[in-house]
Amino acid sequence: MTNYLYQNDLPDNLNLGNMIAIDTETMGLNPSRDRLCLIQISCGDGDAHLIQISSDQKIAKNICSLLENPEILKIFHFGRFDIAVLFKQFNVLCESVYCTKIASKLVRTFTDRHGLKNLLHELIAIDVSKQQQSSDWGNPVLTQAQIEYAASDVLYLHRVKEELDVRLARENRTDIAQACFDFLPKRAQLDILGWPDNDIFSHS
Repeated sequence: MTNYLYQNDLPDNLNLGNMIAIDTETMGLNPSRDRLCLIQISCGDGDAHLIQISSDQKIAKNICSLLENPEILKIFHFGRFDIAVLFKQFNVLCESVYCTKIASKLVRTFTDRHGLKNLLHELIAIDVSKQQQSSDWGNPVLTQAQIEYAASDVLYLHRVKEELDVRLARENRTDIAQACFDFLPKRAQLDILGWPDNDIFSHS
């Protein structure tokens, strides 16, 4: 298990396969206000690729190529936030996405605990620390604890997806989950364009 740290973009010719897990770290939880600091990617092989993003950076051709590629499935946890942050930073909207939080809410209706820590513990018996969640991700030099925390957010998403897919099929909710995933990039885009809280489908 290796954590690779890059600056500004992924290396050229890095092949991560056709299904990757993605997460982001930002300066806060408002995608319209708080800047993107770090992108984490894993292809499920135990390695994590972490990319630090400069505050004024608008181009990352290799990352954007992955995001736009419909042949590569992107697994997120609470993808609505990450997709919005990536769209704001690079003006690129993800295609072909899966969100473990949405899947969890569709099949784990017996609980209101849908955080990644909860899913990892229940579905694959892994406990991770969230101690670094609120640390300063804008620091140009990340601590080892920050790197390990950031990596843990993507290292296990492939396995979580497998378990959730079994439950979606069992509860006959695979199709509705896919419809939610298909809409998710547009939902994230609406957040950035000024409709984060308004329900545009409501009567009022």
